[in-house]
Amino acid sequence: MARALRLLRGATGPERGLGPGPGPGPRVRFGPSPTGFLHLGGLRTALYNYIFAKKHQGTFILRVEDTDQNRVVPGAAEGIEDMLDWAGIPPDESPRRGGSFGPYQQSRRLDLYRRASDVLLERGAAYRCFCTPQRLELLKKEALRSQQTPRYDNRCRHLTPTEVSEKLSQGLDWVVRFRLEKGVEPFQDLVYGWNKHEVADVEGDPVILKGDGFPTYHLANVVDDHYMGISHVLRGTEWLTSTSKHLLLYKAFGWDPPQFGHLPLLLNKDGGKLSKRQGDIFLERFAQDGYLPEALLDIITNCGSGFTEKQMGRTLEELISQFEIGRITTHSALLDLEKLPEFNRIHLTRHIENEGLRQKLIRELQLLVEHVYGDQQVDQEVLEKEYVERVLLLRKGHISLLKNLVSSDYSYLWVRPSVSREQLQTISAEVDEIGKLVLGLMTRTRQAAVLTVEELNTDLRSLQKQTKETKYSSMMKLLRLALSGQQHGPSVAEMMVTLGPKEVCGRIHKALTS
Repeated sequence: MARALRLLRGATGPERGLGPGPGPGPRVRFGPSPTGFLHLGGLRTALYNYIFAKKHQGTFILRVEDTDQNRVVPGAAEGIEDMLDWAGIPPDESPRRGGSFGPYQQSRRLDLYRRASDVLLERGAAYRCFCTPQRLELLKKEALRSQQTPRYDNRCRHLTPTEVSEKLSQGLDWVVRFRLEKGVEPFQDLVYGWNKHEVADVEGDPVILKGDGFPTYHLANVVDDHYMGISHVLRGTEWLTSTSKHLLLYKAFGWDPPQFGHLPLLLNKDGGKLSKRQGDIFLERFAQDGYLPEALLDIITNCGSGFTEKQMGRTLEELISQFEIGRITTHSALLDLEKLPEFNRIHLTRHIENEGLRQKLIRELQLLVEHVYGDQQVDQEVLEKEYVERVLLLRKGHISLLKNLVSSDYSYLWVRPSVSREQLQTISAEVDEIGKLVLGLMTRTRQAAVLTVEELNTDLRSLQKQTKETKYSSMMKLLRLALSGQQHGPSVAEMMVTLGPKEVCGRIHKALTS
C-alpha cells in the first residue's frame, strides 16, 4: 500500500491540503463530455464557474471528460473550447492553453486513475469484480420484473484474497468497484444547504475503473479535482445525490474535499426540458443566426438567480460585479427564448454605439450585403464605410439582428432601383414638379444636424400641398418607387432618413433623367 500511495502522490499535480490550491483565489472547473456541440445548459454552468472565479480573482479551468470513448464525437472538444472563446468566457487553463495541472483531457490521465484505484484496492476500500455482463443483465431484469430499482448485489465484495487470486490466474475480466459504506456525513451545499444521501441503502457498489482501463465519472472527477487543486465544484443539480458518494471517495483517499454548489436546472418556459431537437439550443446555431454572445449570457442569467439585481442588458462585467453565490436559489430557471431577439437588440445597440465594436459590425454588414445581393450588381458606393456606418447608426434600436438589414424590407438600401421617368408618370403627371420639390427639401435638410422621420413627414405633407392635383398617397407611391423600386416597404420618410439626403437626391435625379 505504501508504494501505491507514493506512486499516487507522484502523479500529475501537487498534493492539496486544506487551502484552495495555488493562486490568490478559488479554482473552479467546467467539465463537459465531448459528445456534441455546447448547448445553453452547458454554457450556463461554464458561465457561473467563470464569473465566480473572476469575482474572487480565481482560475477557471476547462477539463474535457472523455472517459466514455463510445460517445466521443471527433472535433467536439475543440468545438467546445471555440464556443467558450466566442462567448467571451475563455478558460485560464485548458487542453489548448495548457497549464501546470495538465493534461486537461481525462483520456490522457489513465495512469493516474489506475494508481488511484490501486490505492483503494490496497486499503480495502475497493475490490475487483468478476461478474459477467450476462449476470449483471439478469440482475437488472429480475429487479425490473419485481418493480425494484436495478442495483448490483455486491456479490464480489465478499470474495476472499485466495478466490480473487484464483480468478486472476484464470485470466477472467474484471472491473474495480468502490465499497460504499453506511453512515455518510452530511455536507453543506452552497445552494441547497445541508444534505446527505445514504447511497449504500439504495445503490450497489459502483464501478470506478472499467475493464478497458478507463475510469467512471465518480473516480475521475474526485481524483482530478484533487490533483488540479479545485476548491469549489459548481455543477448541475443532477449530481447532488452523487455527492455523498464522492465524499466517501475523498474520505477513503484521506483527502480534503472541495466545496460543492449545485446549480438548479435550466428549463423551457413551460417547465419542460430544453429541446435539443434540430440543434435548437446549441451555441453554434445562435452564432450562425447572428446572435451576440452577450445576449446569450444575459438571457440565461436573467431567467435565473445569483445576482443582486434582475435586469436586461447586463454586460459580462456587470454580471461579475453583481454575482453572489449565496443568492442562487433552488428554483429551476425558466428560459423563454422568444425574448432572445429583444435581448440581442439591446446588446446590438450597445455594439453600434461603441466606436470600436461598430467598425467590426460595418465589416460584417458589408460582407452580408455582398453575400445576399452580390448577384444583383450592387453599386460599390453603397458598400462604402461611411454609407454603411450611417445605416447602422440610423437603424440602431430598430433591429434585433445585423442580418435584419439585408432582409427584403431593407433591400432598397443596397440595390439602387432602375426606375424610368415614364414609370413614375403613370402614377402622377407632376413627376418633374414633385422631383424638384423633394430635391429642394433634401438640399435644405443637408444643413440639419439630425433628420427625423417626424419632421420629414411634416415636410412631405407641406410639399404635397404645393402640387396641383397629386394626392398625398400618390406622391408617396411615386417617391417609394423612385427610391426603392418597390411598391411596399417602410414609410417614405423612414427610407429618406436611412438613405440620407445625398443618396435620396442621387436616386431622384437618376429617375427623372432615365
